[in-house]
Amino acid sequence: MPDVSSTPAARLRDILQLRFTDLFTGLPAHMLEPISPASSLKRLLKVAGYATLRLVGNVFRPVRNAEELRGKVWLYVVSQNNYDSLHFVREARPDSVLVAGQSKQIGRYNQQVNRLSLRRKLLYYGQLPGVLLGLWRTEGTKAWRFFDLVFNAIGYFEVYCRALRHYRPQAIIFANDHNDDARAMLLAARACGVPTAYVQHASVSTSFPPLGFDLSLLEGQDALDKYRQCGPVHGRTELVGMPKADAFLATKNQNPAVQRVGLACNTLDDTQAIADALGHLLREFPTITFTFRPHPSDKRDFSFLRQQHPQLQFSDARQQNVFEFLLQQDALVAADTSTHLEATLLNLASIYYRFATHGITDDYYGYVAHGLVERANTLPELTELVRRYQQHKPLDLYRRAAYYNATLGTPDEGHSQQRALRLLAGWLPEQA
Repeated sequence: MPDVSSTPAARLRDILQLRFTDLFTGLPAHMLEPISPASSLKRLLKVAGYATLRLVGNVFRPVRNAEELRGKVWLYVVSQNNYDSLHFVREARPDSVLVAGQSKQIGRYNQQVNRLSLRRKLLYYGQLPGVLLGLWRTEGTKAWRFFDLVFNAIGYFEVYCRALRHYRPQAIIFANDHNDDARAMLLAARACGVPTAYVQHASVSTSFPPLGFDLSLLEGQDALDKYRQCGPVHGRTELVGMPKADAFLATKNQNPAVQRVGLACNTLDDTQAIADALGHLLREFPTITFTFRPHPSDKRDFSFLRQQHPQLQFSDARQQNVFEFLLQQDALVAADTSTHLEATLLNLASIYYRFATHGITDDYYGYVAHGLVERANTLPELTELVRRYQQHKPLDLYRRAAYYNATLGTPDEGHSQQRALRLLAGWLPEQA
C-alpha cells in the first residue's frame, strides 16, 4: 500500500493533486471562477465565508445519524451521481451505510446520507502557515492562486482519521477518486489500515491521480488503460461493466430514424455557443423534438432559451437521472461529457460537438479517437450528421461501447451489479 505523506503540506499536495495540474489551472475563467475566484480579494472573502458558515457553523450543528456507523461497510459519497452509483451496494448489503461529510451537498439525497462530524476541523488551522510555505516550495505561485482551496482542505485528513478510529468500519467503498474530501478519506483509510474499494461512476481521464485502492471495479479496458497512464496501479483491478446502467440496457433504442435529440452541456461549454447551436438546430429541423439538459452543477440561468424557443424541452438533471433522460431521446449532441458513453450504450446516435473555442479539452475522454462517437466541427457538419441520422439510425451503434464496458455482448451484460457484488463479497471476508 502506498505510504501516507508524513507532513501536512505533503498530504495537502496529495489531497489537492488534481487542483495543481495544468488541466485545472487552465480551465476557462467562467468555470474556474465559482471554484476559485481570480481576484485575491474574492478568494479571501470566500475563505471568510467558509470559515463562518462551515467551520464555525459546524461547531453548533451536532451530527445525529439514523443509522449505526460502527463496524459497517461505508459507502462514501461526494455527489448525487456518487449516491446513484453506490446505492445498489446499500440495497444488497444490510451491513453497508451511505456516508458523507457533515455539510456536503448530495443533491436530492441530502437527507438520506449519514454524516461525519467536521466540528473538530477548526482545530487544525494552525497548520496553515506551514502548509502554504511547503506548497509554495513545490507548486510555486499556484499555492497562493488556490489559497482558498488549500484552506478548505485543511483538517479533513485528521478529522477523518479520528472518525475511522472511533467507528472502525469494515471497509470503505468510494465512487470518486479525485475530489478533495474523497482523497482525504482515502489517505485517512490508508493511515488507519481500513481496506478501500472503488466503483467507477463515470468515464475517467489521464489527469486523475494514480489508482490507489485495494480493489478497483472498473467499467472497461478504457478506464484501466487510462489509469495506467496516470501512474502505478495499486491493488487489484477487475472489469465489471457499468452497474448503474443495468436496469436500462435491456431497453436499447430501436428507432430506425432520429426524431428526438437531446443536447447536454456542462460548465465548460460557452453560453453563447450553446444558444447559437440550439437556435441553428431548431431552425434546420422543425420536425425534431429537442431537449436541453444542463449539468446538475451548472448554476447558469438558461431561462432565456425557453423564452426564445417555446418548443424547446428541458431536462432537470437534479430531478431526472441521465438514463431516464436518454430513454426519451434518439440522439445526443454534446461536447466533453461521459453522457456520450451512456447514450451509445442505449443505442442512441451520439455526436461530439464543442460549444466553445477554449483549448483545455478536446475529445477529453477519447470518445472520438476510439470510434465511440462521430464528430462535428462546425454547425454545417452538425446539420449533416443529424440529417443523416434523421433518415436512418443503425440498430447496432451500442457495439461501439465494448472498449468502455467490459460486459457488453457477454452473458454478464445488464448484470454488472451482481458481478460487482460478487467481487465485493469475495473481497470483504478477506479483510475480517
